[in-house]
Amino acid sequence: MPQALSHLKIIDLSRILAGPFASQTLGDMGAQVIKIEHPDGDDTRRWGPPFVERTDGSRDAAYFFCCNRNKTNISLDFTQATDRATLLDMIKDADVLIENYKVGGLHKYGLDYDSIRLINPHIIYCSITGFGQTGPYKERPGYDALIQAMGGLMSITGEADGAPQKVGVAVVDLMTGMYATTAVLAALSYREQTGIGQHIDLALFDVQAAMLANQASTYLLSGDVPTRKGSAHPSIAPYQPMSVADGYVMMAVGNDRQFTALCDAAGCLDLAQDERFSSNAARVKHRIELEMALAPSLMGKNIKEWITLGEQRGFPCGPINTIDRVFADEQLLSRNMVVTADDGSRLVANPIKFSETPIERYTSPPVLKSS
Repeated sequence: MPQALSHLKIIDLSRILAGPFASQTLGDMGAQVIKIEHPDGDDTRRWGPPFVERTDGSRDAAYFFCCNRNKTNISLDFTQATDRATLLDMIKDADVLIENYKVGGLHKYGLDYDSIRLINPHIIYCSITGFGQTGPYKERPGYDALIQAMGGLMSITGEADGAPQKVGVAVVDLMTGMYATTAVLAALSYREQTGIGQHIDLALFDVQAAMLANQASTYLLSGDVPTRKGSAHPSIAPYQPMSVADGYVMMAVGNDRQFTALCDAAGCLDLAQDERFSSNAARVKHRIELEMALAPSLMGKNIKEWITLGEQRGFPCGPINTIDRVFADEQLLSRNMVVTADDGSRLVANPIKFSETPIERYTSPPVLKSS
């Protein structure tokens, strides 16, 4: 069965995470993705331990496996004329090119958008940089942790009385990869209608600002500057980890009905009628009093009991799993979210479930090889 994007050829000139994550997503959906690597390979091949021993005797870091499946590759040093000619020949009939070099860095090799569109006017050319192709910071390098800091995410992550924290995965890179995927598909749709290719300019800094979501709206519409609140939600309560008899559960109570159901299950229904807690706005205003009032009742049951009660009574409550428990969870396994690649490597699956063009092919990230 043909996959959704099996008609597309993508040249992946990107490295590290954001670009490779975008091209991997397109490859999952069937596109032919050719990863162009310097003979030394993508830096993430060495970002370990842990490392994976390959069938040819080489080894690559587990990090490399998270964003380079369903691709083929070729090693080229495009600073050399012969390799550059090989690459340009490959680009002539490509549908998409994804790159994340410094602004202007590809121009001297004739690999920038203005040069490439002369030999392939229909190409979708996606550039990913830290700060974009324009603006006073355009020459600066951009890394996920730096962008989390500069883009405000660290200012709202961590305990209120603790140091700013970055998120445990490179969320700016990953979100940029998702925006890149969306932008490429939109540009392909436009090309299908008009025959016109285009340049996509994506900046990690812009993406970080956009993904501030409700926190950005809070500031832009009210002038209030959001602050760190640990794992509590700034606009909903109770929506945070809560102590129970044998550890913590995550309570994610999103409306008054759910709060009443929680109070009923906890044997403190009177709290749902208390004017300090009878509406979400009141609960947020009196967050500390609410935590203190709920705490004794929650300690009367363990994690498993609270999860069961949440399912029975209709309030969202779940465990705070370690990664090993996530990938042993019966729900995740029932959705086939752990897959085995062609070489036996275990990988997390693409989460998209198509009814007509299911994602079923998982080839392991390619070994480093010469042209």
